[in-house]
Amino acid sequence: MRIAITINTSWNIYNFRMGLIRTLMEQGNEVIAIAPLDEYSHKLKEEGCEYVPITMDNTGSNPFKDYNLLRQLKKVYQGLKPDIVLHYTVKPNIYGTLAASSLNIPVINNVSGLGTVFLSKSVASFAAKKLYKKAFSKAELVFFQNSDDRKAFLAEINLPHLNSDLLPGSGINLTDFQASPIPNQKNKTFLMISRVIIDKGILEYIEAAKQVHAKYPDVTFQLLGKLDTGHARGIPKETISEAVDNGFLEYLGEVEDVRPFIKSSHCVVLPSYREGTPRTLLEAAALGKPIVTTDVPGCREVVEDGENGYLCKVKSPTDLSNKMMDIYETPEDKLQEMGRKSRALVERKFDEQIVINQYLKHLSNIMNQIPNE
Repeated sequence: MRIAITINTSWNIYNFRMGLIRTLMEQGNEVIAIAPLDEYSHKLKEEGCEYVPITMDNTGSNPFKDYNLLRQLKKVYQGLKPDIVLHYTVKPNIYGTLAASSLNIPVINNVSGLGTVFLSKSVASFAAKKLYKKAFSKAELVFFQNSDDRKAFLAEINLPHLNSDLLPGSGINLTDFQASPIPNQKNKTFLMISRVIIDKGILEYIEAAKQVHAKYPDVTFQLLGKLDTGHARGIPKETISEAVDNGFLEYLGEVEDVRPFIKSSHCVVLPSYREGTPRTLLEAAALGKPIVTTDVPGCREVVEDGENGYLCKVKSPTDLSNKMMDIYETPEDKLQEMGRKSRALVERKFDEQIVINQYLKHLSNIMNQIPNE
């Protein structure tokens, strides 16, 4: 079987989908990776994938560029003739599905989070929902990453016959992410890993860090992630620089491997406004870290409040700072126990093999329903 996988970056495919891809290839399938060219594209070819570069504007909703993406994907699919296409991220989900359906190629889509489209009431958001409805009506299956997202999506977009299922995010390779003890030191380090955009709760994290630092000056607050000033919800570089200059934030920029930074932290924080299933929290939990995150869809699935971390109110720096101070004041043995509970939760609910098995099951079902030519 020829299986195409279309995502907005090669980095995304390599870091989050290689477990699935390797399994598909081990079973004798051809896998074609379709994504914009970046520093990870050559790694996909080294893994044995066929790689096809495309151009995609990931920062805006220019209708001319989006129409070009639709035409581009239709041409690619027409030439490759895949048996089925797996789509991830917003634009491949929409325009890839429209392109594939015009060629009678079945698709499976993956909604990794509802994001800005469902947080906003703008004209662009309204238009995007219309496109979602048109595209998803043609999909064989749509995966959502939590039940809240599926419910909210179907409440906003009337698709009563949509075939959907749930996945625990992209899953975690539990061998690659082995639990480690929490550092034995009084001066605690809080770490946030995220794109630097408003909807991830960056501004709340900065304000909460300022509040905690005023009471406990020995605490370290770190932010790791890409500045995205071109994004409509991006945060200016000056905002981050000011917090760094004021001495209560360390900005770590981008790194290829987050594991050393998670291992050296005492707690991982994500005050996001909404998620699918946040990969950063899965990685933190797998590595045995307590978590502080918002009580919103996606985030709350990774925390059992008071057991392996704390849930805080969304858009509330004060509640976030209170929860981080709770972590700061927690004795070391209790913190270690919270970390062990994080690892156990990931093993129980978010093992990558769960995701792979779901894809294998549905791929088999869909392909068996297609009549032989």
